[in-house]
Amino acid sequence: MGRPVNQLSDKWIKKSDIPPGLYGDGNGLYLQVSNRNTKAWIFRFMIRGRPRKMGLGDIDHVSLKDARKLAQAKRLLVVDGIDPIEERNARRIALVAGSEAAKAKATTFRQCAEDYIKAHQPGWKSAKHGSQWAATLETYAFPVIGSLPVALVDRNHVLKILEPIWTTRTETASRVRGRIEKILDRARAIGLRDGENPARWIGGLDQLLAPKSQVSPVGHFAALPYRQLPDFMAKLRARDGISARALEFTILNITRTANTIGATWSQIDETDRTWTIKGTLLKGKKGKRRPDHVIPLSDRAMTLLGDLPREGEFIFPGAKEGAGLSNMAMAETLKEMGYGGDVATVHGFRSAFKDWASEQTSYANELSEMAMAHTIGSKVEQAYRRGDLREKRCRLMQDWATYCESKAVGGDNVRALRA
Repeated sequence: MGRPVNQLSDKWIKKSDIPPGLYGDGNGLYLQVSNRNTKAWIFRFMIRGRPRKMGLGDIDHVSLKDARKLAQAKRLLVVDGIDPIEERNARRIALVAGSEAAKAKATTFRQCAEDYIKAHQPGWKSAKHGSQWAATLETYAFPVIGSLPVALVDRNHVLKILEPIWTTRTETASRVRGRIEKILDRARAIGLRDGENPARWIGGLDQLLAPKSQVSPVGHFAALPYRQLPDFMAKLRARDGISARALEFTILNITRTANTIGATWSQIDETDRTWTIKGTLLKGKKGKRRPDHVIPLSDRAMTLLGDLPREGEFIFPGAKEGAGLSNMAMAETLKEMGYGGDVATVHGFRSAFKDWASEQTSYANELSEMAMAHTIGSKVEQAYRRGDLREKRCRLMQDWATYCESKAVGGDNVRALRA
């Protein structure tokens, strides 16, 4: 005689006074009533000598009729030697895996790049490094692969980015390649792509592109000849805007872009007329500590600062609140003035200063090197640096500012200044 089935009824299971306990319906299906009068379906079974029970839902969501169907389906799995609980867990894992695969397929290269920068920026020595990453990717990589799922980026895409600039902007192209490689490496590490990295150089792109050393001669930043500087500075002073003032301040103090856009009011001593840049913010060999760079400010530099509004911490605030000027802002100003990258660069004004100091003044070489925050190499120069050079450096900076403001009449206005 078989075991009784269908022992429960719809009317009975809905009663509110059923005592707590398990009530069998047959075929392993039970109604479980809790101490708080909640009611749920349970399927009890034995597999591989191990008693197990599996929840099938509460009676508010699963009717008696549906519970019986579910129990019958689970019972057939047990007959085939399959644990219904393990089978359900496997289905859930497959669904999650499918969801993750869909997510990976939808994740774009741009999203991966932004995540990479966000993850690594705390370890970079300056905000400029992060902005350079974003700028080069925005200019060269994103137009080609920005909206492409990162899983689909291949070598043809990378070549499409690099080939147009490999022989004309080799250093930039090399940096772009390296940045794409790192982003794709991270994407693979977090499971968003498989296979070899298409931006890898060794054993990959080195077979398709000429070596960097063969196509990129050692070059220099385009620099405006110092004899043209007074005319340029007159045009620059006539321009409005924070970028123009930042560029003028950079030229007057012979600093690098990063130091100007990162300059804060706390670095300025108006009484002593100095701008102090911490050694940690100066360019130099990794791991080598640099001394602070103290710049004596000329009359024109002090006037420029005095005319600026003091809104926030940065002397030259950018478009984003709480951030300095973009590292491309001064370069854009040069371009707008008709002095593109082939004619002049922001960094190139340091060369103009060096040529002026060497050819038109009698200031010692180590003094102009110090003014540019260059590392002094020899022991003699290091000893010289430890001396009290403030008065000479003040004169040098004032003479430079005076020359920058002199009449734009060519070489006749250059004076042989003496230390």
